[in-house]
Formats: sequence, structure tokens, C-alpha cells
Amino acid sequence: MEAGVGDEKKPRRKPPDVERIRVPRGELCIITDWCKGCGFCIEFCPRDVLATAEAFNRKGYHPPKVVKAEECRNCDLCEMICPDFAIFTVRLAAATADEDPGEHGPKESHG
Repeated sequence: MEAGVGDEKKPRRKPPDVERIRVPRGELCIITDWCKGCGFCIEFCPRDVLATAEAFNRKGYHPPKVVKAEECRNCDLCEMICPDFAIFTVRLAAATADEDPGEHGPKESHG
């Protein structure tokens, strides 16, 4: 092959229009009294949305608490991995990449 032949660079694809990408959002709901404190949801959350609460539930365990609600992308991993079905997500209206996710705090239920 001769030098210069076939060395033409192909034009690169344009990146997607980031401002128009809809970012999925979710709200975590934790049924604290169902939790046995295994920590699977905390350990496997890819965005570190959850942490261990200081308070005890009725069973005497430390349930998870939401520490970064705005980071939740509704991947449902915490819901799938919870052996006690004590956590679930609710899909919220998607935000654009430049939009503020809002003031949707976590919901906790005791029963």
C-alpha cells in the first residue's frame, strides 16, 4: 500500500445533542420496618444514593437511608437485590441534562 493512499481520515460522528438527552429519574421508597439491614442495596447502588441510617427499625436493624436523592437514575438495582422487598423505586418525569432534578426527597414508610 502506498503512503497516503487510504490514510484519509473518516469524519467522526457528532456526539448526541447532550442538552436534549432525557435523564431517567427515580424516587426511592423504603419500607423501613421490612428491612433486616443486610446492606445489599447500599453496597450495589452504582451511584451511592443510599447509606446506613443511624436509627433502628422495629426489628432492631439499621435500614438504609437516601443520602443523594438527586443521583437516583431509577435503575431498579436496589429493588431487584432486596431480599425483603423493603425498597422500591418510582419513576419520575425525566429531566433534561441541564435541568435541575427538583426537590423530590425520599419517602419512608413504617408499615
